[in-house]
Amino acid sequence: MRVVTDIALGAHLRGSSHPESPERVERVAAALRAHPDISLVEEAVEADDATLCLVHPQRYIDLVARECEAAEGFGDLSTGDVLVDASSFSVARRAAGSALRAYEWTQRDGAPCFALVRPPGHHAEPARGMGFCIFNNVGVVARSIHARTGARVAILDIDYHHGNGTQALVGDGVSYISSHAWPAYPGSGGPAEQGRTASGDLSISLPIDPRGISTEGFVALWERVAAFLERHVRPEAIVVSAGFDYVRGDPVGDLGVERSAAGALARVFAQLAGSLGAPLLYVLEGGYDIENVTTSILDIAVAHDRGAAGASGASAESVPAPLQRILERVERAFSGA
Repeated sequence: MRVVTDIALGAHLRGSSHPESPERVERVAAALRAHPDISLVEEAVEADDATLCLVHPQRYIDLVARECEAAEGFGDLSTGDVLVDASSFSVARRAAGSALRAYEWTQRDGAPCFALVRPPGHHAEPARGMGFCIFNNVGVVARSIHARTGARVAILDIDYHHGNGTQALVGDGVSYISSHAWPAYPGSGGPAEQGRTASGDLSISLPIDPRGISTEGFVALWERVAAFLERHVRPEAIVVSAGFDYVRGDPVGDLGVERSAAGALARVFAQLAGSLGAPLLYVLEGGYDIENVTTSILDIAVAHDRGAAGASGASAESVPAPLQRILERVERAFSGA
């Protein structure tokens, strides 16, 4: 599996005690570089203003540039709880740019690709950075795909936290499905937050009790989502917000799910993408235990490189009842459409 990253992504917040640390790309990349199943591509590329403006208004881009340039040491971006320093604007542009480059690789050879980037992006709303996120990396990729090709894009978010910023982008060819702890930061993504736009794009929230979920239940949940997408939505490109803070032991999240879930989910996503003929891209979001992140990415790579796709064997009954009811309501709404 090809992993696209950029050594310059380590500059953001270097020297701080913040959990979103340079090690999330540097140590992980070092471990992946030595693995035979990984082709590590290190390319320096920044998303330009025109591309960022597919998601973020120019006034917000200019605000980030201005405040990062003026930063002395570490301080919060004025729009919310995002710690920045003088390097953060350039690094955030490179994160979005590297995710775009990773998608170009998926188009080039048809194989799934992983964008190992930071800072993460799914909390970044169009005019507001928050929750470690400055620019919405997956949103920029999805909007770029749709703008260039007209393809309908599904963003699948497996992070511990709800991607409020990505949900704000739903419409105009972009759908969003998220499983996440609720109520937990940022407080959005409750059971009532299900929607469908006039253009047929979806927003589906699958809130999980913060006390956790079984590994089997987590995999079975996404297996059911994949079946629904294949039957009713049939996206033409798939972008996974790959946050691994759901894994047991994560210092920021932790839903009690074992590391092995990443490989099982990759097989589910591989089958979905294969049946639809849709390009598949993974973009790193959260995940603050380095070993958990590294092992999860390696398991995804192994699953794809071995051509492993198909049913996981997880029982549908292992999905918690509240989540089953949400999916049943969503499916009924489509069946009656």
